[in-house]
Amino acid sequence: MPSMTAFALSGVPLVQPGDDLITILKSALEQSQEQLADGDILVVSSKIISKSENRFVDLRTVEPSPAAIELAQKTNKEPELVEVILQESKSVSRAAPGVLVVEHRLGFVSANAGIDHSNIEDSDHRVLLLPLDPDASAAKLRQRIMDELGVTVGIIVSDTHGRPFRRGNVGVAIGIAGLPAIVDLRGGVDLFGRVLVASIQGYADLIASTAHLLCGEANEGRPLVVIRGLDVPSGEGLGADMNRDPASDLYR
Repeated sequence: MPSMTAFALSGVPLVQPGDDLITILKSALEQSQEQLADGDILVVSSKIISKSENRFVDLRTVEPSPAAIELAQKTNKEPELVEVILQESKSVSRAAPGVLVVEHRLGFVSANAGIDHSNIEDSDHRVLLLPLDPDASAAKLRQRIMDELGVTVGIIVSDTHGRPFRRGNVGVAIGIAGLPAIVDLRGGVDLFGRVLVASIQGYADLIASTAHLLCGEANEGRPLVVIRGLDVPSGEGLGADMNRDPASDLYR
């Protein structure tokens, strides 16, 4: 029977700016008594990448623009936070009391541009932005794993997103290296020989959401998850591949 396994690595410390993630990964593998194998997929929380890349912003240093002040009044959010959200965004998709949904500079739509207060020190004044280039971060980590551990793995940089018509958050892939982002099943057939004409699988998002069942969103402290046993289709994807073309977007 087809099967896969997933396990979270233990012993990952609170990551600080400038920390070397490959060193942290090696230590976590040792403490977990595990080794990476060819074909594994390592799902890495975007938060530890952002921390290592020092993507912190001290809100006390932010000067809100008139647009940020106006949106802050509409959304009941701090003007300084709204200013940072706007700086990380291309456009505002929805603004209402307690809600600010934007098109992120990376092309996806998310609440607050993915900016986070949780699980960071001094969160009354500091926020954490998403990685500057999650695909580049994924590719760099993958290459170092190949060079220093001698194995070829796929990397997914994951984040947590809500969904406009469904309750609850799920894991999504915002950075990808060494595996496809989507798998186009069109042209195949179903159990009864009917040709598939619209089936496109969000492959990387499915893997990211699987990993989020283990890594959690609160105080679990498990930002590294290994997925093993998948028959990964060939192809090299990017996080941007997951974004829907605005021309085919019926809702935004």
